[in-house]
Amino acid sequence: MTEVIGYEVIGDIAVLAANNPPVNALGHAVRQGLADGIARAEADGVKAVLIYGEGRTFFAGADIREFGKPPKEPFLPDLCTRIESSPLIVVSALHGTALGGGLEIALGSHYRIAVPSARMGLPEVLIGVMPGAGGTQRLPRLVGIDASTDIITSGRQIKADEALSLGIIDRVEDGAPRDIGLAYARELIDSGAGRRPVSEMAAPEAVDFDALYESVLKKARGQIAPATAVRGIQACCELPFDQGMKRERELFMELMASDQRQGLIHAFFAEREVGKLPELKGVEPRTLASIGVIGGGTMGAGIATAALLAGLPVVMLEMTPEAAQAAKERIAKNLGGALKRGKISQEQFEQLTEKALTLATEYDALSDVDLVIEAVFEEMGVKKQVFGKLDAVCKQGAVLASNTSYLDVNEIAACTARPADVIGLHFFSPAHVMKLLEIVVADKTAPDVVATGFALGKMLGKVSVRAGVCDGFIGNRILSTYRTAADHMVLDGASPYQIDKALEAFGFAMGPYAVADLAGLDIGWAVRKRKRAEGLHPKARDASYADKLCEDGHFGQKTGKGYYDYAAGAKARVPNEEVMPLIEAERAEQGITPRDFTDEEIVRRYMAAMVNEAAKVVGEGIARRPLDVDVTLLYGYGFPRYRGGPLKWADMQGLPALLDDIRRYAQEDDYFWQPAPLLEKLVAEGRSFDDLNKEDAA
Repeated sequence: MTEVIGYEVIGDIAVLAANNPPVNALGHAVRQGLADGIARAEADGVKAVLIYGEGRTFFAGADIREFGKPPKEPFLPDLCTRIESSPLIVVSALHGTALGGGLEIALGSHYRIAVPSARMGLPEVLIGVMPGAGGTQRLPRLVGIDASTDIITSGRQIKADEALSLGIIDRVEDGAPRDIGLAYARELIDSGAGRRPVSEMAAPEAVDFDALYESVLKKARGQIAPATAVRGIQACCELPFDQGMKRERELFMELMASDQRQGLIHAFFAEREVGKLPELKGVEPRTLASIGVIGGGTMGAGIATAALLAGLPVVMLEMTPEAAQAAKERIAKNLGGALKRGKISQEQFEQLTEKALTLATEYDALSDVDLVIEAVFEEMGVKKQVFGKLDAVCKQGAVLASNTSYLDVNEIAACTARPADVIGLHFFSPAHVMKLLEIVVADKTAPDVVATGFALGKMLGKVSVRAGVCDGFIGNRILSTYRTAADHMVLDGASPYQIDKALEAFGFAMGPYAVADLAGLDIGWAVRKRKRAEGLHPKARDASYADKLCEDGHFGQKTGKGYYDYAAGAKARVPNEEVMPLIEAERAEQGITPRDFTDEEIVRRYMAAMVNEAAKVVGEGIARRPLDVDVTLLYGYGFPRYRGGPLKWADMQGLPALLDDIRRYAQEDDYFWQPAPLLEKLVAEGRSFDDLNKEDAA
């Protein structure tokens, strides 16, 4: 008997207790222990078996330490079948989370009981695969096609009360899982209940699975795992159980071999690695019990909302009482969304808006906060003025943070007498929704200030990425480059609408021109004017057609027109008929003869520009590792998660071919298409971006 599965007999019930901290992951020793425990219970002549987890959870899923390694017997599908085929009554008592293989173990049991706080689900699609141990064969027999399709293709977690109403579990009871499980097993024995294998239950009637497949594929925007899982559910309905299990395994193995699975696994691990910084080892963050926010527009109100929801009191500073009241209304609207979704109660809403939030119009109100974030207009003179005042009023040791998207944090820090206390905290709008936080470390930022930035990110539930100082940091610097590549293609013959369509087919939630309309065309206009004022390189290509849209007051969704016309609503996205004439006039003025672009060429050029600039960002140390870039683009810029991030995508495409393309593009424009030295170095050495991630982890 392996020690990760305890075994004892209480009367005529054998108890198998999982003890594999921290989450009772279903590694080889656990699987072997369960198989041995079932066999031992049968030999001991008991009547029932109880399976439960010690510690904080039931089996929370596969053991991530075994990812990428050859599996060892007993394989999980065989274990679930072994549990189900036992002549004894098998009961699973669930608490914490029963996810993936954990829920499949429970489905292989004959009866299931859970504590009210338990959650369960089959989240395999989130890492590019599908249930592979009977999930697509047993769950539809319990809950039907609609519910099982929803659960399996979304990967969402289900609370105990919903699981009970659907029929996934049989009971919900308060108490320790061991106690409620033993009582339930005892009751089943005493009542003469028999075994109840899910595999012997009738499968649902088949539906139009081709239509369901297409619907799920469309909803997943090209991710194949959810749609492939539909074929597993189809096998449940159309094949005998044993054959359905074989079909499920075939589909599972197809997904295991896919690029999408590689991409999603990379994203999974990158998110866990991104916050692990050698420079912060042993560094304690500063006290963080209250924060100030300067500027109550969309961004400032979003930051304040996130902080309030995290339990931090907020002082909101605006320049006038009217502006402060408007900021409060924005925050209340944001919190109202949380109230409507059941995230907070009415009492909590009132406490957050009336007690935890303090409105102010004088900088002195910030004298006692531990950290202050300015979210004022993106102009260096304005930022410096704010930081000069903060330097005068904030207590010693307070962290002074800028939410700048592009500006030089070193220059901002230099206007204070305490540059070690200054850091960039670049939130993404809406700040209470978007998960990404770029933590911009200036030359003189103190290590405990960096640690405090990461501590704040954790409190707010953000995925935090360390960035160095440059124009646009990691994300916006790369965005500026790949967006410029798109603009060059428009000048040369593609339309904004073809580019959006091609990139949405690639997996982006929105193409770059739809995104520009959503963000506001005035933002890009301001950046272009700033860069022109600073002086463009003589060989840099420029265009003014988008400026003309802005000059006419067309800033995108907020004004009803941009690249698209929103007269029929925000989701209508009808091409604005004014745009193509402006582009054609620009081409004529610059003497450009337009040519056709295929969708494939659009994607390749766009991605090549993204990867090349990302390689420069890593090579210059703005991002410490390739995975930092991948996480930034995944969480802040709508990069399709199943592709893993731009540098993971590049590895899978092959760096030599990508470099060849960049060199070929450079023959047309050797100013824009300058190959990144790091990319050239990796190709010359036959290495990949992922090799750099592994070096850093080592």
